[in-house]
Amino acid sequence: MTLWARFRAEDGGTGFGVLQGSQLVEQQGEMFGATHATGRILAQHEYTLLSPCEPGKIVALWNNFHALAAKIGKAAPSHPLFFIKSGTSSAGTHEPIRRPAGYTGKIVFEGELGIVIGKPCRNLALTDAGRHIFGYTCVNDVTAHDILNENADFPQWARSKSFDTFGCLGPCIATDLNWSASSVVVRLDGVERQNYPLADMIFSPEELVSRISHDLTLLPGDVIACGTSIGAGSIKAGVSVEVSIAGVGALVNRLLPDGG
Repeated sequence: MTLWARFRAEDGGTGFGVLQGSQLVEQQGEMFGATHATGRILAQHEYTLLSPCEPGKIVALWNNFHALAAKIGKAAPSHPLFFIKSGTSSAGTHEPIRRPAGYTGKIVFEGELGIVIGKPCRNLALTDAGRHIFGYTCVNDVTAHDILNENADFPQWARSKSFDTFGCLGPCIATDLNWSASSVVVRLDGVERQNYPLADMIFSPEELVSRISHDLTLLPGDVIACGTSIGAGSIKAGVSVEVSIAGVGALVNRLLPDGG
């Protein structure tokens, strides 16, 4: 397994590399193409992790876990149910979640597995989908909950979920992750709120990539957020949300205090 990350160095320059323990081995080239080591190795105090990719779009799933479908009384869908979050909503680990200006309503967290696309995907067969997955990351799909159904005539999925910092990704991208043996664990200020097995997914990552590629073209760096299960809820101001998946690490973001 390789852990890829984007970073900002102490001198303000940005780049990408491979995490090896607390050190980061800088690479040159294209993360989703040919790369080679520069010879520069940064110690932990010499870099800050950024969002591990710069997605053009985040394709986010709804009702993709059997346990949640049973709880809310919904049948398993026959095709992935998804919406689009803006790529500009992405934020890396330890970046703050910022409340939208003028919004005073509920803000909700959802811990999820994210699929990072490594090659252009269009009309892929299921058997080809795995070769187009670069790796996996943690996702906190943040929502301005009161905006979602603010207009009774039109649920505002994109608007309520696309504010800056509402697409938390990180801390890195893990290649060759055995996702089916992993779980998503979410803690709020250290208190566990979600802990669910990824094997409970209705559509597997390969199925999601294949099926969604027939609906829209996926490009390198795009992220598919696989949906969440039981336990998602609201975040209070000042609270830290940690989304962790064994093998990927922990994505940590704090909702800034009101006015912060």
